[in-house]
Amino acid sequence: MSISIRKNIRRITPIAIAAAFAGAAGFSGAASAQEVVRLGNLKFAHYGAVSYIKEIAPKCGIKVEEHIFAKGPDVMQAILAGELDVGATASEAAIQGRANGAPIYVVAGFAKGGARLVARPDSGIKSIKDLKGKKVGVTRGGIHEVLLAAELQQAGITFSDQPGKDVQLIFLAFADLNQALLGKNLDAIMQSEPQSSQAINKGFGVEVMKPYDTPIGEPVRTLVMSEKFYKERRATAAKFMTCFVQATKTFIDNKPTAEKYVREVIFKNQITADDFQDAISNSPYTYDVTAQHIQITTDVMAKTGVGKMRKAPVASEWVKTDLLDEAKKSLNIK
Repeated sequence: MSISIRKNIRRITPIAIAAAFAGAAGFSGAASAQEVVRLGNLKFAHYGAVSYIKEIAPKCGIKVEEHIFAKGPDVMQAILAGELDVGATASEAAIQGRANGAPIYVVAGFAKGGARLVARPDSGIKSIKDLKGKKVGVTRGGIHEVLLAAELQQAGITFSDQPGKDVQLIFLAFADLNQALLGKNLDAIMQSEPQSSQAINKGFGVEVMKPYDTPIGEPVRTLVMSEKFYKERRATAAKFMTCFVQATKTFIDNKPTAEKYVREVIFKNQITADDFQDAISNSPYTYDVTAQHIQITTDVMAKTGVGKMRKAPVASEWVKTDLLDEAKKSLNIK
């Protein structure tokens, strides 16, 4: 050992060593007290309360690591790969995931609605029937594709992503739909929030309809848990669900907090107050989901052919709201 190294070792006093051990012990204790929950989420206004869970998680005795994905099916893939414990997604991604073997349970709903058919102001499109002969943009594999297909089928309009049908579908990511409408590459888009509100407020889009008159009604966004997390870490799962209910109640009861968090933290001031308020009026926060709603959505997916399902799952077998019911009861929420 060199003289310089021996000198440096001597400088480490007994007090410093004791402090280091105390710090390590404290860190270890904190880590064991707060179990980590890996959460998959999407970047939309109505997913804000789910994102807020990580801010209040320490008070619930857990730590939440949030991972943002581009679309719901990506969240399902991450759960399937064992990379997530909980995921927030539209119902169609959860249904398709379960149908294809993903070991998941729907445990809550967190928002309703969140879709809007928006057309170019100069397109002449006033109703769903006016989409004949038009190019309509939508994100493949999302609940918006299910809703668009259901509306077109209900109106007796044929559609495909290839030419030759009444409506030609153009599949684009949510982030690209507004640009395509603004650039007049599309006649209309079935878009999420707050992007549809932005298109309207900025003047390059007009609302045609909110697509809630199909058997699905207002689609419910779903919170899903891996079966492993639900069964094997039940105490932690219960803490997470209590945290979810508290975050959602905060956003429902305290609109300024919800707006500030979504606008400033999630969207970095890229959306206006009007964008946020219009978006949430079309996608209100909620806690609840029913097996009946998931079953109807499953049936519509099977009828329209949207979403590849090896075997359509039976909702009553995998919609489990017992943890939600317990959390709501403990917080006196009906």
